[in-house]
Amino acid sequence: MEPFMHNGAAPMLLHLEPWREPHSSITAGFTGRAGGSGKEPYNSFNCAFHVGDDPADVLANRSLLAGSLGFRLADWTCGEQTHGKEIAVITEQERGRGSLDRASAFQATDGLLTNVPGVLLTSFYADCVPLFFHDPLNHVVGLAHAGWKGTVAEIAAAMVERMGQMYGSRPEDIQAAIGPSIGDCCYEVDDYVMDPVRRLEAGLNLPDTAEGARTLYRPSETDSSKMMLNLKELNQRIMIKAGILPTHIECTTWCTSCNSDLFFSYRKENGVTGRMTSWIGIKES
Repeated sequence: MEPFMHNGAAPMLLHLEPWREPHSSITAGFTGRAGGSGKEPYNSFNCAFHVGDDPADVLANRSLLAGSLGFRLADWTCGEQTHGKEIAVITEQERGRGSLDRASAFQATDGLLTNVPGVLLTSFYADCVPLFFHDPLNHVVGLAHAGWKGTVAEIAAAMVERMGQMYGSRPEDIQAAIGPSIGDCCYEVDDYVMDPVRRLEAGLNLPDTAEGARTLYRPSETDSSKMMLNLKELNQRIMIKAGILPTHIECTTWCTSCNSDLFFSYRKENGVTGRMTSWIGIKES
């Protein structure tokens, strides 16, 4: 069953449904492109400053999302993403960094981690892979932004390691999820991408996630020099190698490029588009 379920309303929110009941103290999910204030080509629920959208519209959309989840704009916390694997640990004093402008965000940061109730962790996407982490025993939540560079840098494994270092999280206790992103149906790449992917595959001896699991890549049907890459599957295998149990990983079926009427897609829209937002936060009691 698809874990990211559309709320059928505006703004378009896809809640991580399997986590809603057993983990009622947290909220986690992903936005669509509809139901906000942005104008073309960012129409309409863009929440990222860096794409060139009107800052007033971005702030209105951020306020709308935060309020829809029971948080304030002052709780919104984010980083300036650079396709790396740097992870920031968010304390109470750092709540709200990046909420009002880019300068105050955590710089060069693609992962966010906290155990502080009331902090809303967010990151931005238009085909890259959102990764969600939750340790229900130690009450820790995290987000990671994984494009192909962050994936081959193993930001998923870096998050598991950091959760253990900072909060004593054990990999076997961590719940993880892989959100809407470009699928292998649409993600055609050349050897510039495939060479580090193949090195990662060989170096880690990554296991299959399940019997009959989808392959990591396959030849393109339109260009024999290129491959169709499955970033979701690659991140899932990295999570398992890091010690997360396969039964603790939820994985979406949504492809952002196939569904550009519902999602922003950098590839489908030739680089001029808005950004969706992943979110996770521990609710204040």
